[in-house]
Amino acid sequence: MNKTTSIIIGIVIILLVGFAIVVSGKKANAPVAITNFEECVAAGNPIQESYPERCTTPDGLSFTKQIDPNDMSQFIVPNNPQPNGEISSGIELTGKANWYFEGSFPVYLLDANGVEMTATPATAQGEWMTSELTPYKAVLNYSTPTTPTGTIVLHNDNASGLPENDKEVRIPVKFKEYNPDQKLTKVKVYFNNSTQKAECEKVIAIERSVPETQAIARAALDELLKGVMSSELKNGYQTSIQSGVKVKSLDIKNGTATVDFSKELGVNAAGSCHVGAVRAQIEQTLKQFSTVKKVVISIEGNSKDILQP
Repeated sequence: MNKTTSIIIGIVIILLVGFAIVVSGKKANAPVAITNFEECVAAGNPIQESYPERCTTPDGLSFTKQIDPNDMSQFIVPNNPQPNGEISSGIELTGKANWYFEGSFPVYLLDANGVEMTATPATAQGEWMTSELTPYKAVLNYSTPTTPTGTIVLHNDNASGLPENDKEVRIPVKFKEYNPDQKLTKVKVYFNNSTQKAECEKVIAIERSVPETQAIARAALDELLKGVMSSELKNGYQTSIQSGVKVKSLDIKNGTATVDFSKELGVNAAGSCHVGAVRAQIEQTLKQFSTVKKVVISIEGNSKDILQP
C-alpha cells in the first residue's frame, strides 16, 4: 500500500467517524415521543389544575391521567368521621365530593344488623356544578343504638336511576351511646304516601322502635322529624316537614299538647295541601297517646298565624 492510498483511506475513516458522531448527536438531541400522561409529566411539562389532571406539551398535545374506576377518591374524600371512630348523635360529617345532584347527596346510618337508623342529605358548601371536589356537610341525629357498631353510607345522588351508576362509600363507626341493657318500645309516626293516595291531610302511620322513656311523646316527635328512611321512601312515603326542624318544648296538660318548634318549621310552609299535611303529621303523631286530645302548634313561641295556607 503506497503513501497516497493510506492517506485516502485515513481521510475516509475520519469522514465516516465524523458522520457517525453527527448522526448520533442528532438522535440524542431529538425530542422523545410522548405517548401518555406519565411521560408528559416526566418531561417537565405543566400539569393543569383539573380533574382528572391533564398534562400539556409545548406542541399542544394533551394527556389525561388515567383513573382507577374502583378508586372512590375521584368522587369523594370523607374527612370526618374516620373509619372505626366513635360517634354520637349530632355528629357533623365533613369531606369533599363531586357526585352531587341539586347540591346534595344522601347519607344513611345503619346499625350492625343493616337496619337503617336515619337518613339525611349532605349539602355542598360551595359551587357543586363542577368536576372538582367540593366540600360537603351533613349532621346525623339518631336514637339510642341497639348495636355497638354501625356503618355510615355516603351514596352518590344517581339522577339516572341506573344501577350501574350507583356508587357509595361505607365508613364503619362505633356508637358512644350504646347500652346493651337498653329496652325499646314502639311508637307511630305519620307520613303521606303517594302510592296509597294518602296526601294533604291524609296521613298513614309507620311503626318505629325508640328507647323506653317517660317522655314517649317527645321521642315520637323526634322520630317524626327524622323524616322518611330510604326503605320507606321506596314504598311511597314522604314528609312535608322541612329538614332541620327541632322540638324546642312539649307540654301536655288536661288533654292538650302544646308543642313549640324551631323556625325551620315555617320555611316554605305554604299552600293548603302542604300546610295541612304538616299539621296532620304532627297532630296524629301526638294523638296516638291517650293523654292527648288536642294539639297546639307554635314556632319560636308564636302560635298565631302560623302554618297558614
